[in-house]
Amino acid sequence: MIKLLIADPHPIIRKGLEHLFSTSTNIKIVGSLDNGEAILEFIKKEPVDIILTEVDLPKLNGLTVLRYLKADYPDIKTVMFSGHPEEVYGLNAIKAGASGYISKNVNIITINDALIKVHEGGIYLSNELTQQLAFGTRVNKNGTFFKKLSTRETEVLKLLAIGRKNKEVSKELNINEKTVSTYKARLMKKLKVTNLVDLVNQAKLMETSL
Repeated sequence: MIKLLIADPHPIIRKGLEHLFSTSTNIKIVGSLDNGEAILEFIKKEPVDIILTEVDLPKLNGLTVLRYLKADYPDIKTVMFSGHPEEVYGLNAIKAGASGYISKNVNIITINDALIKVHEGGIYLSNELTQQLAFGTRVNKNGTFFKKLSTRETEVLKLLAIGRKNKEVSKELNINEKTVSTYKARLMKKLKVTNLVDLVNQAKLMETSL
């Protein structure tokens, strides 16, 4: 039986997942949480095989949680379950240590199959993105900008885009505030903007256009 921990800020998503797996014969939900810090507290006390989590979480976002898990709990597999474009965050999530990325647009069977695949040691990405990787293509030219970003740059951009200040980003990612400024400068250069407002708008524009 796969011990599954779910984390999502929206109660309706958590309840939906709980209902989905309530009759499962191979997956058991052992916890349902609404923030990133709670994930780290939970796994200190309870055994977990897979964590199914949203990218956007209060207190610690999903990508940051991945860093802690990769360092301290390498045997726990993590699958990102998000409404954000897979093209933008899927690959960076895998690079950060995730074992899969599932869009919230998929059907019930896909979620179940993805978790089983990951539990068996595989990596789950959609067929569309897998084919793009195999043939070296992109569906949208805007995706090439995000392709240039490192996982850490994507993580910083995500926090800036939701209104975090440099000091808050520094605290959440456990990096120096000066380092945050350096990442911000790199992001502006790579995304061809000259100020924070345009940087955030460019990020949101690329997300919605993919």
